[in-house]
Amino acid sequence: MQAEYLAGQVKLIILDVDGVLTDGGLYYDRTGQSMKRFHVQDGLGIKMAASTGLQFAVITGLDSPAVAQRVTELGITHYFPGYLRKMPILHDLVTTTGIALEEMAYVGDDWVDATPMSKVGFPVAVANARPEILQLAAWVTTAMGGQGAVRETIDFILRAQGTFEALWQNWLQG
Repeated sequence: MQAEYLAGQVKLIILDVDGVLTDGGLYYDRTGQSMKRFHVQDGLGIKMAASTGLQFAVITGLDSPAVAQRVTELGITHYFPGYLRKMPILHDLVTTTGIALEEMAYVGDDWVDATPMSKVGFPVAVANARPEILQLAAWVTTAMGGQGAVRETIDFILRAQGTFEALWQNWLQG
């Protein structure tokens, strides 16, 4: 019940990339360029949630053209590549958006996510997160990172906020 209450307060969802939006694997083409695999249900969930007024931010330790392209496709304007220490970005988000840390969700999987998860109102861990990260979470997905965990989180938040059913009915209507 506490997780539902915390999810109901969320105005901004912050996502890690490797291990959350992706499966955490590093793939390289023959030229050495990295490639990422994203789950399309996560993407649709982000777009649907954005239509309700939820905002999104992506903070990642690596700078990747593939991630930049995906973030652009999804219309996420708060994108911060190349940050292993993520708290300064969260403080900047508080300033630029006017959204308090208590009104933010953070979805993580590894140690680089520990500090932000311990500071936001609704910390979420993907199912295959490191044990230490699982301990910090108010809620844990059943899906693994890169396998729809972000969509599962979004659906949980939308249900807690009472907007899921209206979105679903809208899609049923065509």
